[in-house]
Amino acid sequence: MLIKQNGFTLIELMIAVVIISILAAIAIPNYTQYMTESKRADAQVALLRMADLQERYYANNNTYATNAQIVSVGGTGTENNYYTIAITAANSNSFTLVATAVGSQANDAACPTISLTSAGAKTPAACWK
Repeated sequence: MLIKQNGFTLIELMIAVVIISILAAIAIPNYTQYMTESKRADAQVALLRMADLQERYYANNNTYATNAQIVSVGGTGTENNYYTIAITAANSNSFTLVATAVGSQANDAACPTISLTSAGAKTPAACWK
């Protein structure tokens, strides 16, 4: 009389574990990179908003603000606090806004800072996709 056994053999289980490990090894870094790149939009929106506020300030005062606190409405952090915004170079005729990565976004080696000038120059260009 034969006894029928149900279940998986150790080899089948190990093959399944290897396949899942390979998929995870590919998926996790890609997901992390995607999340890092998507968080850059937080800086882009904040820089464009701050540039708009600078233009409004210029219209009222005939000069650009030299301190981000003067023109910002909600502080110098971005909406999700992945970046801080600063005015690094400002005079009466031009300004440069810089978003610096903070917190978990500080690990973004490709774009630790993103900048926008009054002339519309966006650097680094790869960070403004």
